[in-house]
Amino acid sequence: MTAPAVPQARAGALAPPPAREPGPVARLRRSAATPPGRLRAAGAVLAALVLLFGAVAVWQSVHRSRAAGQVVSASGPLSQDAAEIYLRLADADATAAAGFLLAVDEPATVRGHYQDDLSTAAERLAEAAGRSGGTGDPKLTELNQQLSRYAGLVETARALDRQGLPLGGAYLRYASELMQGTVLPKAQSLAEDESARLDSDYRAAGATPWAALALGVLALAALARYQVLLFRRTNRVFNPGLLGGSLAVLAALGWLLAGTMTAGDDLARGRTYGTRPLRELDQVRIAALKAHTAENLDLVARGASDKYTKQWADLVATLDQDPRTVGSVSGLQAGAPPDAANLLTDAASAYQQWQDRHKDAAAQNSAGNYEAALQRTLTAGGPDTADAAFQDAGRKWKDAAKVEQDAFAKATAGLDGMLTGQAVAAGVLSVLGAAAALRGIGRRLAEYR
Repeated sequence: MTAPAVPQARAGALAPPPAREPGPVARLRRSAATPPGRLRAAGAVLAALVLLFGAVAVWQSVHRSRAAGQVVSASGPLSQDAAEIYLRLADADATAAAGFLLAVDEPATVRGHYQDDLSTAAERLAEAAGRSGGTGDPKLTELNQQLSRYAGLVETARALDRQGLPLGGAYLRYASELMQGTVLPKAQSLAEDESARLDSDYRAAGATPWAALALGVLALAALARYQVLLFRRTNRVFNPGLLGGSLAVLAALGWLLAGTMTAGDDLARGRTYGTRPLRELDQVRIAALKAHTAENLDLVARGASDKYTKQWADLVATLDQDPRTVGSVSGLQAGAPPDAANLLTDAASAYQQWQDRHKDAAAQNSAGNYEAALQRTLTAGGPDTADAAFQDAGRKWKDAAKVEQDAFAKATAGLDGMLTGQAVAAGVLSVLGAAAALRGIGRRLAEYR
């Protein structure tokens, strides 16, 4: 029997395509599905999480360190410089009026006091421009220009008065109006700007690094969770690498928390015993200086206007208000450091003496006895005048302000360096933690070889 014919393959028929090699993504997926692959993936995730925690901790610590540095060396001193500019300008106005009243009897000390006020204000303006980075703040430029104009008007008033011309009093009042209406408002605006900048730096320096803390807790939880998984699979209680990584993250978290709490305490102490009472004291000193200027200019006016009497009454009402109110003389002791509180108590007594002597002089002036009023208000070398009591209070306020400035400087000293150290520690510990985690995973991988 003839065998059936086997059909021949047709010419040109295609052979089956060769099997394709899996691509890199497929190989990666296949590798990740194996126990060693899962270990490698877990190691990469853990190391990345620890390093991310370290990077965020470093970034936030450096940001807070820079803000603390601004508080200590820039916005803090700038804020007090701005307040000092205002105080010096207000004091110069009051002293110029005192020198005018004394006329030929003006002692060299009064003249020197006025000149020192102007030169110190000019120096503080230059320092403020330097600390602000030389950005050419228009307020500083205009203050310098108006200060020169004011000084010129005062010198004109003095020259006319020496010649016995009554126009000298008008020039002095015009100079004071320039100071009170233009120069001091600009100085106050500058002080408010610097005060707001200091508050902003305070907030940034004392901010809690929530993002870094959250990432640190997450990294620590992930490390602990994976160690539990390894324990269930291998019955090995500890993985030295993962344990070391956990300890490194825990140390970094502890350092971060401790640094945050320390910085917060230092900043709070600097604000409580330095910035806040100093601002309140500056307000009192400014109001008192304005009242002293009104007191002197009222005598310069010789009854031609009751403008300065009303100014005096308004300012003294602010100074004499309830001790619990910001800006009252008797309320300054409450928030001041102990050394400053004693000075402020003495200053309050001198202030009250000033008020009593002013009332006596004002009564004489109202009765038409101008010379007696002048003698009770201001006499060259007179220890029993209203001016002498005011100067006594002013010296004690100034000494108290120095104590409060020192309290601020002491509380915030080295704060930026401490936060910089915290950033370095967080960076180093996170790198060590990531390396330890990878080493722990590597030892586990070695068991598959």
